[in-house]
Amino acid sequence: MNIKLPKHLAIIMDGNGRWARQRGLNRIEGHKIGARTAEEVTRWCADLGIKYLTLYAFSTENWKRPEEEVQFLFQLMVNYLKSRLNLLIDESIRISFLGRIEELPEETRSFCRFLENKTAQCDRLHLIIALNYGGRSEIVDATRKILNKGLKHVDDNVIQENLYLPDLPDPDLIIRTSGEQRLSNFLLWQSSYSELYFTNTLWPDFSREELEKALEEYSKRKRRYGAVISDEE
Repeated sequence: MNIKLPKHLAIIMDGNGRWARQRGLNRIEGHKIGARTAEEVTRWCADLGIKYLTLYAFSTENWKRPEEEVQFLFQLMVNYLKSRLNLLIDESIRISFLGRIEELPEETRSFCRFLENKTAQCDRLHLIIALNYGGRSEIVDATRKILNKGLKHVDDNVIQENLYLPDLPDPDLIIRTSGEQRLSNFLLWQSSYSELYFTNTLWPDFSREELEKALEEYSKRKRRYGAVISDEE
């Protein structure tokens, strides 16, 4: 694509359950197809030259879902990524996890750290998976770190340095699927000046065409930072 691309694209992957329900299927089937879509989107972004991709996989609020579904989601992620580890390395895709990883089940937590170590030298695309993540929780945890360090002066830079992944650039574009038009506690600190794009497409149906449509829309926008100034001024 000969257009301006975001350096960092973040996606709220929404609609797996609705996709399954519309087809008379169990929600779990929607998550299976959603995982396949996530893999395809990762590959498309790498091919396009996007350097950072953050996928909102499991929020701190998702623990309220049925226990069976929660356990399946973690097992699906582990099995899916484990089966594609060699491919990820061949494609030079680095993986990091964003969130309260220490609160995850031991098997999931250990696999996350293993995967981060195995792909640490990959540099074609940095895939960040937000897992047990909440924007408010991240700011609370950053504040606790600052207090524990005994810092007296706090500014934007200090907070940034104490986020989960402090070196991660802010997302240029955030896409949300399924028609909902809110951030749902996603990257609240980092999204201050992100462009937002909403689509009615459910995540399992999200196609390369839909991705390119969002990227084309992003390329047309004139990004402004700081206070809003009217054209008359």
